[in-house]
Amino acid sequence: MQSHPNVRAVQDALDDASARDGSGGPATVRLLPDAVHTAAAAAEALGVDVGAIANSLVFDADGAPLLVLTSGAHRVDTAALAVRLAVTRLRRATPQFVKEHTGQVIGGVAPVGHPQPLRTLVDTALDKYDEIWAAGGVPQAVFPTTYAELLRVTGGTPTDVA
Repeated sequence: MQSHPNVRAVQDALDDASARDGSGGPATVRLLPDAVHTAAAAAEALGVDVGAIANSLVFDADGAPLLVLTSGAHRVDTAALAVRLAVTRLRRATPQFVKEHTGQVIGGVAPVGHPQPLRTLVDTALDKYDEIWAAGGVPQAVFPTTYAELLRVTGGTPTDVA
């Protein structure tokens, strides 16, 4: 699975950005024994607080992709976010829309490694964790990083999304 093209694309993006984990070492994609399609499952598999999981949620914002990296501890307030972003319609993207814009499937969407950069918002709630975990391109791949690194490598905007 380490040779899966999505995992390679994510690791290449992390390497190209010299991304770091919580201890300052290189951020490296790790494969878990089983797929983790939810923040709760990922947190359990990793032995971390569910809030330290950075969910990668893709939204359709008036037809354009929007990646929201949110803490696994809460949900995105789409109505408030739509107003803040001045979009008329903000809704969860279809599986096809997600695959088209990220090259990845729901449950494994990484913050990086997409065919083209996506407009990205990063939940400010993730800032309270020394290390956070994000998906690595497929449902059983994850990587550790920090809030500051996630902002840096994605070019994301810190946002209160709940």
